[in-house]
Amino acid sequence: MIINISKGFKLTLYGCVLLSLLACNKDEHVSNNPDNDLAQDKATVMEVKNEPWLEIPQNHLLYLELSTGTVTILLADFFAPEHSQYIQDLVNEGFYDGLPLYRVIENFVVQGGDANAQKPSKVKRTMQAEFERQIKPKTAFSLVQQGDLLAEQTGFINGFAVGRSISEEKEWLIHCPGAINLARAVNPNSGTTDFAIMFGTAPRHLDRNMSVFGRIIAGWEHFYQVKRGPKKSGGVFSDDSNATHIIKAYLGSSLATDKQQTVYLENTATAAFEQRIEKRRALDNEFYQYKGNGNMDVCYFPIKLKFE
Repeated sequence: MIINISKGFKLTLYGCVLLSLLACNKDEHVSNNPDNDLAQDKATVMEVKNEPWLEIPQNHLLYLELSTGTVTILLADFFAPEHSQYIQDLVNEGFYDGLPLYRVIENFVVQGGDANAQKPSKVKRTMQAEFERQIKPKTAFSLVQQGDLLAEQTGFINGFAVGRSISEEKEWLIHCPGAINLARAVNPNSGTTDFAIMFGTAPRHLDRNMSVFGRIIAGWEHFYQVKRGPKKSGGVFSDDSNATHIIKAYLGSSLATDKQQTVYLENTATAAFEQRIEKRRALDNEFYQYKGNGNMDVCYFPIKLKFE
């Protein structure tokens, strides 16, 4: 059903109320080599070499300067290229500057953007969903769990948590805490500019239902300080002045070279990374009296980062 909330904003509630406002989109990505994420676009973080660290391209570092502090987001250009480029275009236009985080629900979601669809934009458009894609056989996939509760397999590609259905030959990005997607209505291809960031838990019922285009990699302390919305209105602020605001959104590539921060992502396609997974799976520390059953939640396993 549709609930009308003040300011003329409509929230779609779909079976489970949580599915309503968080949204995404789908679009087919045409690559020079559709079976290989390993060695094409130099602007994309990909496992080109068996090195422990991968330098993140500056145009894939999205900074949200909030009234609480700056949050850093890594864009998933390799998986959602249309969304990644679209968000870059909106950010470069200054579209998100001054807009509120207008819907915040504890342990679920932080949603931001132009709820009233009033802000002008030359690049704004309706996006085709990028919920999932065909498994690319040559892509380096580091397995974490076989027979996950919600996927046949879970693991990592390029530092992102990924779910897989081997029987369907499909894979998708998982809604771990900090994942960011494009908000939509019931129509899968209805997303425009608003975004939703997973807040505190992993709402994996949204997997394959939303287009995830990035994840938070730094600034968590500022992210968790955002103002919570009133429960009686589903987390939506009736007055934007009460919400946390985006002072400015910008890409690393927009900064002068001497102002750019170099960020390195742990290469999840190495033997060393797989060994780290196995050590965590085994709870290889004398502290643990019960060593578990060998299963592991992919959202529980942190990917290392290095900042210079």
